[in-house]
Amino acid sequence: MDYFENAIQIVTEKLGGWVNDFISMLPNFVIAVLVIIIFYLFARLFTRLLKTTLSKFTSNVAVVKLIASFSRITIMAAALFIALGILELEKTVTSLLAGVGIAGLAIGFAFKDAIANFLAGIYITFKSTVNVGDIVEFGDHMGTVKSIGLRAVKIDTFQGQEVVIPNRLIFEDIYKHYTVNSVRRIDLNVGVSYGEDLQEVEDITLKAIKKIDYLLKTKPIDLYFLEFGDSSINFVIRYWVSFQKQTDYLRALSDGVKNIKSAYDANNITIPFPIRTLDFGIKGGKTLTEVLPEEK
Repeated sequence: MDYFENAIQIVTEKLGGWVNDFISMLPNFVIAVLVIIIFYLFARLFTRLLKTTLSKFTSNVAVVKLIASFSRITIMAAALFIALGILELEKTVTSLLAGVGIAGLAIGFAFKDAIANFLAGIYITFKSTVNVGDIVEFGDHMGTVKSIGLRAVKIDTFQGQEVVIPNRLIFEDIYKHYTVNSVRRIDLNVGVSYGEDLQEVEDITLKAIKKIDYLLKTKPIDLYFLEFGDSSINFVIRYWVSFQKQTDYLRALSDGVKNIKSAYDANNITIPFPIRTLDFGIKGGKTLTEVLPEEK
């Protein structure tokens, strides 16, 4: 019985001590909670004002979001350390900092690719010309940049799929940026019959393309004959348009095809079908008259 009474007394004293400690720390606990709440509200207000201010100086949405997120995390980290100091948990703060250092080393080895994507994301956000809404081509994927995160760049393709590209690949590899110059050249390949007058073909083709009224006047329209094809003489007609979206390019390409087709129809210029000349009289073969049955 004495053993159980001593055990109950020890437990009672411990609980009483904890209650007294809690009551004595209750004011500090309330203050610490208030500090967290105040800093949280301040962080929201500060990041909102920061986004508004930064938007006046840069159009890069990803940069604004990154700076705002970093500022919010910094403010809340400061609030946490202040709250722990109010609760007189300085040793906890020291242990927390030491733990963060050790955990950082472990995470660095375990997630080196993720860290590489993170650092590349920061570089892309601040230094790269890629921005949300731009049209880019990376490898086999072409589309509009949907978002630039700290891990990956998301692209919406023109076929409606979302492609996620790790930031380190954007940082290391080659990609095409179609929006940065705001112009694009259309290279339209055409073939005409061997019987056509090539100078006449050139004049009529250039005139047909010039009928497109939204072409860039500061850029030339070029036509170059390229080769003697199997059934046609092939050439390329090159012209420029302003480019903000993919339909700008497709519209100019479509209008070029329609104008050239109409001009050739009006001037009796032939765009030939592929043809084959069969020679049955070569060495080792038979003539056509020998192959075809005689008429009766």
